Amino acid sequence: MFSNATTSGAEPNKAPNFTHTSKYISPPIHDRTNSNASFSSSASTDAPDPYTSIYPDGKMSLAGISLRAMLLGTSLGVSASMALFLSTVYPTPLWRVPFFVASLSLFHFLEFYVTAKYNTRYATVSAFLLSSNGWAYNLAHGSAIVECLVAHIFWPGQTAAGRTFTVTEPFFGSSISLLLVGGFVLLLIGQVIRTLAMAQAASNFNHHVQSQHQEGHVLVNTGLYRYLRHPSYFGFFWWGLGTQLVLGNMVCFVGYSLVLWRFFSSRIRREETYLISFFGDEYVQYRKATPVGIPGI
Repeated sequence: MFSNATTSGAEPNKAPNFTHTSKYISPPIHDRTNSNASFSSSASTDAPDPYTSIYPDGKMSLAGISLRAMLLGTSLGVSASMALFLSTVYPTPLWRVPFFVASLSLFHFLEFYVTAKYNTRYATVSAFLLSSNGWAYNLAHGSAIVECLVAHIFWPGQTAAGRTFTVTEPFFGSSISLLLVGGFVLLLIGQVIRTLAMAQAASNFNHHVQSQHQEGHVLVNTGLYRYLRHPSYFGFFWWGLGTQLVLGNMVCFVGYSLVLWRFFSSRIRREETYLISFFGDEYVQYRKATPVGIPGI
């Protein structure tokens, strides 16, 4: 779930070995003809490499990738349409739930899309981050949906915090929730910064914290990385809090804040230990001059 560039890493696994001669991976050729075909016997008996195979049992399974992309696209379209319907045609605060699902669908699709475009060799099925984050990730999002539903079904109307941060705009006299507006802003900023951070780091970005210095791995300190040490972590942290403000969840907002802060604090501390060993004083100076953008880290 939480990823960053290898200058601001992500979930560490040993990177698969790839053999390629260009920026993109050429899928391995596997012989699927009968024994009478004019191919070498070694080509006809070679098993697919599980790391690079595009067949269903491989980590770059085209079937797995296309299925996940289709499901995320369907989820995004249906949930966005429901959110629009429930906020306009049949107004109810419950539009927040399908909006949240749409935001999640877009987030997970972009995780894979940006990886595939800018760091193609790591565009595996797991790059969607749909099944690699464990039960806690699913529990957090499930709890957010439950809190929103329970709060608006059993205790309709604004909370005390909601009333405190609601103002009347001067043109049409409509009430505007500053918490809701703030949630939209944080969600948008968080998603844009995370996506741009992944794109700008390009091949130096990985969804796994790297414990070994990979060939070609450089310290990225331009673009967003000039201003933020771990912009993709920054992006996800504020994106996560923004979703809870949009949902109107006070309990989950506090819970997300604590869990995300603890996660990123530990992760950044661990990752920077590796980065200092990779880049020495260059990273030490970079760390002194560049903030994380998450309070207290």
